[in-house]
Amino acid sequence: MSNIVAEGLAGVIRQAKEKRLVEGIEVGEGRVKVIMLQYADDTLFFCKASIQSVWTLKVILKCFELASGLKVNYSKSNVGGVGVNSNQTLVFAFILNCDIMKAPFSYLG
Repeated sequence: MSNIVAEGLAGVIRQAKEKRLVEGIEVGEGRVKVIMLQYADDTLFFCKASIQSVWTLKVILKCFELASGLKVNYSKSNVGGVGVNSNQTLVFAFILNCDIMKAPFSYLG
């Protein structure tokens, strides 16, 4: 994925955050809000565990596919939660059409 296309996705996520359609999580002592991390062609989304956030991400990803011509590989995608009810995680996985992440998990190798 080119940097221009990745920046387009980041811009849409920022707009959704500003409109309070999706909310990031706070990390670290400084309580920094994180909503998305990207490296090469991998993207991680971090958001509050809510149906609205999941549907917002689903819509954004579908629009991303239509606008860029690229496809999200849902068979290689996972959803997971920290302190989230397992039934809620199942619903999120169903909405996003992906697997549930098992902890601990490995990222980039």
